[in-house]
Amino acid sequence: MGEKHSPALPQREFVPALGRPELTGLYDRAVALLTRERRWRAALLRLVAPAPGDTILDVGCGTGSFAILMKRDCHGARVIGVDPDPAVLTIARAKAERAGVAIEWAEAMGDELAKLDRAPVGKIVSSLVFHQCPLPMKRAIIAAMRQVLRPGGALFVADYGEQRSRFMRLLFRQIQRLDGYDNTQPNADGVLPKLLGRAGFEQIAERQVIPTPTGSISLYSGIKPPIAARSEHLH
Repeated sequence: MGEKHSPALPQREFVPALGRPELTGLYDRAVALLTRERRWRAALLRLVAPAPGDTILDVGCGTGSFAILMKRDCHGARVIGVDPDPAVLTIARAKAERAGVAIEWAEAMGDELAKLDRAPVGKIVSSLVFHQCPLPMKRAIIAAMRQVLRPGGALFVADYGEQRSRFMRLLFRQIQRLDGYDNTQPNADGVLPKLLGRAGFEQIAERQVIPTPTGSISLYSGIKPPIAARSEHLH
């Protein structure tokens, strides 16, 4: 099936999917083995609940696994995958073609969403992205997400959240060695819902906590307030 492409924005530094570029080809296998992927992706899909007419932005879409899952669940939804890594987008495009689904792909950082020149979207989802980002970038991505969401739009995040037990903190050290202590520790301390609140999201909730062999993954949701300033709308 055909697909649409957005022009790439100038390249900036980012953390590759598995921490190092040479490991990108192993990403899907590693996520499947180490994160109880099928369980948290299924739970996240239930939260997002793609519906006909939805426009859903998948920020940090990686190799496209969840974007494809959403499109398969509802062919009437418009799914847009965004990632700064051309290598993972190449994998994502091939996977979508094999799956027979049409997904739009855009090469951009998570804080560059407004530069994609799209109308505000109704739903945004992000999985396993924030734990790889420095704290200022976490803030910037969340601000960009809020900007491109329409008033009343929903944000859904699946990522390593607060590691509440000694055992989960011990398991999470594997991720910290791979993605860096400075980037990952704020997640382990439970920073994500606080950042969502400071960015202006409402009805923020940790919807589920899923233990995995590499620490616990939390599912979060939040809503952009229904009344928003006109200046936040994209042109």
